[in-house]
Amino acid sequence: MVACAHDDLQSPPPNGEHPIVAVLAVVAIVLAILLISWARVEVHGTGDLEATLKEEATPPSDKTKDERDIDEAVTANRFATGLSP
Repeated sequence: MVACAHDDLQSPPPNGEHPIVAVLAVVAIVLAILLISWARVEVHGTGDLEATLKEEATPPSDKTKDERDIDEAVTANRFATGLSP
């Protein structure tokens, strides 16, 4: 008489990774993102962002619409990648 046959009850996942390890990896990634964001605020502060929001609108320049669009796209990409000027 066999008391318990564990081989029939539990089979490893096909990729060999335990589900708990996968969940812990996702939690670690989220914590790393939050830690990096918090460090950015602590190091750089929010003064540059507040100053940018409080600045008066600059008078129009003699740039063409295409040049202004390119400048706006470059600035937007810098902020999207986390590289602020």
